[in-house]
Amino acid sequence: MCWTFSICWRNCATENMTLRVQSIFSSIQGESTYQGLPFTFIRLSGCNLRCRWCDTPEAWEPDSGTDIGIHRIIERVNEEGLRHVCVTGGEPLLQAGTRELLRILLETGHVVTLETNGSIDISMIPASVVRVMDIKCPSSGMTDRTLWENIPILNAWDEIKFVISNREDYRYACEVIRSRLACFPGSVLMSPAWRCCSPSDLASWILSDKMPARLQLQLHKFLSFP
Repeated sequence: MCWTFSICWRNCATENMTLRVQSIFSSIQGESTYQGLPFTFIRLSGCNLRCRWCDTPEAWEPDSGTDIGIHRIIERVNEEGLRHVCVTGGEPLLQAGTRELLRILLETGHVVTLETNGSIDISMIPASVVRVMDIKCPSSGMTDRTLWENIPILNAWDEIKFVISNREDYRYACEVIRSRLACFPGSVLMSPAWRCCSPSDLASWILSDKMPARLQLQLHKFLSFP
């Protein structure tokens, strides 16, 4: 597979395309319905939001990280030897080359997830990519940045995530689930913001209200993994 890919690459228009990359690493996936699986993560630089509880502020600035050619990113991923790949940020969709990276990852046989903050049009993402889209709750300070037009575009294998810091966030998420997500066919996740919301409290709220949402704990943080 790698040799065939390297031959085809020389005829590819993206041969000289680069992306600004914060890091490439392997870890246990701590979020989404893929939680617990070994993943290679490609963290891209730059974000258009400034969530108050963000745990990766080092990826905010577009000039942070290093310019790496897409061909080298694919080589790095293949060196890690894992089938599952997560493209995250920052906000990956700010970079024009992200779509091409996703396409090539799919063509090289990977299962690909994309973590996006929900403020940018997702229609350009290849259909086979699993899109994990945030809807920002009030404590983030970014609620007004949600692009609601993205919701009808999502497929049954895509996922929506709410990060919950307090009861106000939870009530907001419930309102959105009951109204805007009534026909959403994918998974809805509620994740307690790290050290801001008690996981047991959030679990109790979900049970009490019989919400059709999956409690998601950030497994990698409990393991002290990146």
